[in-house]
Amino acid sequence: MATQLDLQEQEQLDALKAFWNKQGNLITWVLLLALAGIAGWNGWQYWQREQAANAAAMFEELDRAALAGDAEKTGRIFADLKQRYPRTAYAQQGGLMAAKVQFGKGQSDAAQASLAWVADNASDEDLRTIARLRLAGLQADAKQYDAALKTLDAAKAEGFEALAADRRGDILLAQGKKDEARAAYQVAWKGLGEKLDYRRLVDAKLTALGAAPEAPVGAASGAAQ
Repeated sequence: MATQLDLQEQEQLDALKAFWNKQGNLITWVLLLALAGIAGWNGWQYWQREQAANAAAMFEELDRAALAGDAEKTGRIFADLKQRYPRTAYAQQGGLMAAKVQFGKGQSDAAQASLAWVADNASDEDLRTIARLRLAGLQADAKQYDAALKTLDAAKAEGFEALAADRRGDILLAQGKKDEARAAYQVAWKGLGEKLDYRRLVDAKLTALGAAPEAPVGAASGAAQ
């Protein structure tokens, strides 16, 4: 009986050895790859956290410089931030902040460059559209009307259609294209909520062009009473 069991164990052992000789290398590589994947994922997570922490620290420094109105320092920090951590939200928000300070200090070209970087590199469509709306305004101020209209063509985030139309109306009006400006303002007016104060500004622009929007029927009858 003992001999039979020994023979069975030997057969199982031989079968295991044969299997390992045939598949052992493959199993080893699979295990190594799995372990490497786990180690790589953990390393990536750590690297991401470290990147975010470093970017946050630089953003705080940029924020302090912006609050102090130091356009030169703000620009330097933003340049460093976008070079080291371009994919972080801190770099993208920092670009908007830097542009605001730069424009306030009369550095229009630098402000345009900051906004253009955000427009091209931000991962969020809303941020890209905000940057383009502001950039188009600066381009219009510099009488770069064709460039400004082209910038607006790319400002396509949902919910910003009315603001883009209003900015387009301003540019067209500056070009002397009153009919086209009027049409753009009408799109903006219709797209803005009735309770938004900004709509009154668009209303004034239309009125100045001789195309005052018609008051709602309820509002007109109320005024008549």
